[in-house]
Amino acid sequence: MSRFRVLCAASLLLCVSGQTLADATSHAAVAEKFLQVVRADKLTVPVYAQVQQMFAQRFAESKAPQSKQPLLERYQARANTALDRAVGWDKLKPDMVRLYTATFSETEMKELVAFYQSSLGQKVLQSMPALTAQSAQMTQAALEKAVPEVNRLLDDMQKELGEAKK
Repeated sequence: MSRFRVLCAASLLLCVSGQTLADATSHAAVAEKFLQVVRADKLTVPVYAQVQQMFAQRFAESKAPQSKQPLLERYQARANTALDRAVGWDKLKPDMVRLYTATFSETEMKELVAFYQSSLGQKVLQSMPALTAQSAQMTQAALEKAVPEVNRLLDDMQKELGEAKK
């Protein structure tokens, strides 16, 4: 009788672990679909552009003759290769899938996919970069108004700390 219980328990465990593996695989597949829909593979495009701009700026600052343009292009290509090794989509994707599957259930991921495939979701995707940039500019402008007062408070605190040492 004891062997029968052990066999049943082992069978149950095998079934549960198989189902868990299937669930995890399905969950990961939905997360991958979500990342595809939101074009997450394009997240690093600004990084590449910024690095390219840095090389072009350094090239211009060096007042190199135009005949050296192939040198700039060669180094820009090498920089792209270095970025590919560090932040290429094939490097980031597994961690991104884990991040999203740890944060959202499979059902939630399916709802997110449905939303971002909708016309409103597509509008959000198209509008978000500009909205984020404008929000950052607005916040920066508002923050600049507080800088003088914050600096005054820092000076006041420093004065009080100096007096506390006496």
